[in-house]
Amino acid sequence: MSTLSHAPDLSQRPPRSPRVRLGGYVILPRMLDKGRASLIGKNGEYHYACPLDQRFLAFAGIDAEKLKEQLATGAGDEEVLNWITQNSSTKPQDWEIAHWTTYQEQRTPSDVETKGYFAKLQSSVSETREDILTWFDLLDADDFVSYGGKP
Repeated sequence: MSTLSHAPDLSQRPPRSPRVRLGGYVILPRMLDKGRASLIGKNGEYHYACPLDQRFLAFAGIDAEKLKEQLATGAGDEEVLNWITQNSSTKPQDWEIAHWTTYQEQRTPSDVETKGYFAKLQSSVSETREDILTWFDLLDADDFVSYGGKP
């Protein structure tokens, strides 16, 4: 059995951007980083299977705990992607993955309550940046500022 020596320490650096793709899926590499880090107790403020991760899990038809078991074996990204492809209950086609990915990259708050929540989070990152429009923009900016970057 492999080890988790490649697991990131998320108390020292953020997980990969939600924009990074694996098998065409956005969110997945970030979720794998959080899962691996949680297995070694170095997930910092990040949570595996959070609401963002749940979007991937639902679309791909994958159980969070079973995926975490795969991560615990020390499987690399490609091995995990192959496992996801084999175990998906939804079996999305490449064109569906591309459409879903595009939607996730462009997703913005959609109701008044969520817009207020988004604005609150955005102001904690920067009160002057007008380019933070999507959830991915907000996550990337928050990761940057949380680890010492200037807004």
